[in-house]
Amino acid sequence: MTTLTVSGRVAQVLGSYLTDLFGVMGNGNVHFLDAAEQLGLRFTAVRHEGAAIAAADAYYRTSGRLAAGTTTYGPGYTNALTALAESVQAQIPVVLVTGDAPTTGARPQDVDQAAIAAGLGAATFTVTREAAGSITQQAVEYALTKRTAVVLAIPYDLAALEAADEELPAPLAPAVRDDVDGGLEQVARLLAGAKRPLILAGRGAHLAGAGPELRQLADRLGALTAGTALALNLLEGDGYLGVAGGFGTDTAAGLMGEADVVLVAGASLSPFTMRFGHLLGPDSTVIQIDAALQPTHPRVDTFVSGDVKSGAERLLTLLEDPAASAASPSEAWRAEARKRLAEGPAHHPGAAETPDGRLDPRSLAKALDAVLPERRTVVQDGGHFVGWAPMYWRIPRPQDLVMVGTAYQTIGLGLASAVGAARAVEEGRTLVLASGDGGFLMGLSDLESVIGAARSAVVVIYNDAAYGAEIHQYGSQGLTEKPMLIPEVDFSGVARALGAESAIIRSLEDLSALSDWIDAGARGTFVADCRITASVRAPWLSEWMAASRAAKAAVAN
Repeated sequence: MTTLTVSGRVAQVLGSYLTDLFGVMGNGNVHFLDAAEQLGLRFTAVRHEGAAIAAADAYYRTSGRLAAGTTTYGPGYTNALTALAESVQAQIPVVLVTGDAPTTGARPQDVDQAAIAAGLGAATFTVTREAAGSITQQAVEYALTKRTAVVLAIPYDLAALEAADEELPAPLAPAVRDDVDGGLEQVARLLAGAKRPLILAGRGAHLAGAGPELRQLADRLGALTAGTALALNLLEGDGYLGVAGGFGTDTAAGLMGEADVVLVAGASLSPFTMRFGHLLGPDSTVIQIDAALQPTHPRVDTFVSGDVKSGAERLLTLLEDPAASAASPSEAWRAEARKRLAEGPAHHPGAAETPDGRLDPRSLAKALDAVLPERRTVVQDGGHFVGWAPMYWRIPRPQDLVMVGTAYQTIGLGLASAVGAARAVEEGRTLVLASGDGGFLMGLSDLESVIGAARSAVVVIYNDAAYGAEIHQYGSQGLTEKPMLIPEVDFSGVARALGAESAIIRSLEDLSALSDWIDAGARGTFVADCRITASVRAPWLSEWMAASRAAKAAVAN
C-alpha cells in the first residue's frame, strides 16, 4: 500500500465517495487540501468558511451526490457553524473536514469543537495515525445512513505524519430500505373506499424515487395530488393541485381540505405545510408512509414505517385484488377539481403601481418567470421573498428548487449554496439564485465564488432596502423600524466590479437587459438588482402571523 500521511489517508478514503470539496484553506487543513489536490479531487474555493458547508449541502440537494466542506480549526471552524446547523436540521448528508487541536493539548486558539458540534446535533469523528482511513469511512457512512452532517477532525500535530497501513472494506452501497412494516392491507382498504382521495408527497418520496409509483397509484384511485415545496411537481399530472401549504392557492387548499382520505408519502407535515392546522379537514383520515419510525404529526391516523417507493408498489398490487379494491375510479373528484382550479383565483398577479413607486414583487416574479431560461435550477435563500419562486416560477423537477435556511430559520446562505449548486448542475441548465438584500449582504464575499464557479447563473436580488419579514411582523405592531432598514445598496455596481454583468431593475421594462444577456447565450453571471416595495406582505407570512397571534392569545387565556 502506498505510504500516505494522515491527511492523505483521509483524502484517499473520501475520494472513494465524492469528487467535490468546498472550503477555505488554513493551517488546520492545508495538508489535507494538498493531498486532495494530488488525488484529483475538485476543490472549489469559497471566501467564508460558512460557505464551505453550505456549498457542499446545496451540491447534495441539487445532485443527490455527497460533497465535503473543509475549514481550518478554531475561528475557521466556528465560522461554519450556522451552515452546519442548517444541514443537521434539514437532514442533509455532508462532511466537514476540519483541523483540530493537537493531541498534546489545546492551544489558546483552540475550542472544544466536538462539544460545539454535539450541541448542534452533529457527531465528530477524530482521526488517529492508526485508523485514519477507517475513521473517515465510519464518518461518511454515518452521514449517509443517518442523513446528517458530520465533522471529520484532523488533529494539527497528526496532519503531516505518516499514517499506518489499513485494509479497508469497499464503500458500502447506498442503503435502500425496501422493507415496509405491516398495515398496508388496511391502507389499501381505506384508499379503495375513499370518495375524495388525496396523495400528498414530500421530499422523502422524491429521495426514494417514488414519483412514478405514486402517480400511478393516484391514477388508479382517481386521487388528487399535491406536494410540499421540496417535492414540487413530483406528482404533476391530471388532478395535481400544486404545492401544499402557504405557497399554494386558496382554491387548491380548499380542495385538499375536502379530501376524505389523505395518503401522506414521505412528508413530515410541518406546521407550514399544514397551514398551521387548517390544511386538512377535521374528518379526513390521514395515512402516513415514511422512513421515520413513528408518526411525525398528531393528525396521522394510520402510520406505516418503510420505504415510500416499496409501499406504493405494494399498494398497487393490493389494489389489483378485487377483494380489496374498489371499482374503477370515479372521474367526478378530478373533474370538480379541474373546474374549480380553472374558475378559482390563482396567485395575486401583483399591482402595476405601489405607494412608494417601487416594483411589486409579485408582478416582478411573474415577469421573471417569462424571461428566465426554461432549463433552470433555483436556489433560494431564506427571507420574506421565499415564496415568490415556488408560487410564480416554473420549477421543472423537485431537485431544481434548493430552499436553504428554512430548516434552521436563517438567512444569508444563498450565495454560498449557489456555489455548490453551480458545480452540480448539468451543462445547458441555468442556475438562478433568489435572495433578499439583507441575506445577500451577509454572504456578499461569496458572490465572487459564484461568478467563478457558474457556467450560467442569474442572481435575483429582491432589494427592498430592509429586512422585510421584520418590517411586516414587528413594524406593523408599532415597533421602531430603524433597526430593520438597510441603506440602499447598488448591488449592480458591486457585481460589475467582481466580473458579472448586471442591471438595476426599477421597472419591468428594465428586464430587457436580462433578456438580452440570455439571448446572447446566458454565459457567466448576471445580477438583477430588483428594487421592490416593502409594502406587499407575502400571504404565507400573513398566515404565520395569524397563527402566532392565535397561539399567544391561547396562552394568555
